[in-house]
Amino acid sequence: MAAAQTAKSTVEQITTAGNSAFKDAVDKSLSALNDVNAHSKKNLEAVIASVTAAAKGAEALTTETLAYSKTAMEAQVAAAKSISGIKSVQELFELQSGFAKSAMESYMAQMGKVSQIMSASMKDTVKPINERVTATVEAFQAAR
Repeated sequence: MAAAQTAKSTVEQITTAGNSAFKDAVDKSLSALNDVNAHSKKNLEAVIASVTAAAKGAEALTTETLAYSKTAMEAQVAAAKSISGIKSVQELFELQSGFAKSAMESYMAQMGKVSQIMSASMKDTVKPINERVTATVEAFQAAR
């Protein structure tokens, strides 16, 4: 009878230890899964923020381009009107030179604005993704 009691006690200890180990493993797995889900949610939020920033940048670029196009068209119409009142070839060349110079200066200024908009848009677009990459690298380094 003592041997049966010892065997029963041993089986109970093994069962209890097995159940405890299984419960600990399930708890760790659920915790890891929750961490992965939270990380994935943050990644998705970063992608959404990135796309939103890109859309705002595209909108700003479109607005600026349309404004420049309107201004350039108005300048061209004004130049065409002024050509109709020319009385000499010399006056035509002076007018054309002035128009070409102002058009080139306007274009160069516009390219500077476009460059600034593109640069700011790219920084804003990439920032949330960079933050998530940094967080992921830090998480992997902490897990080592």
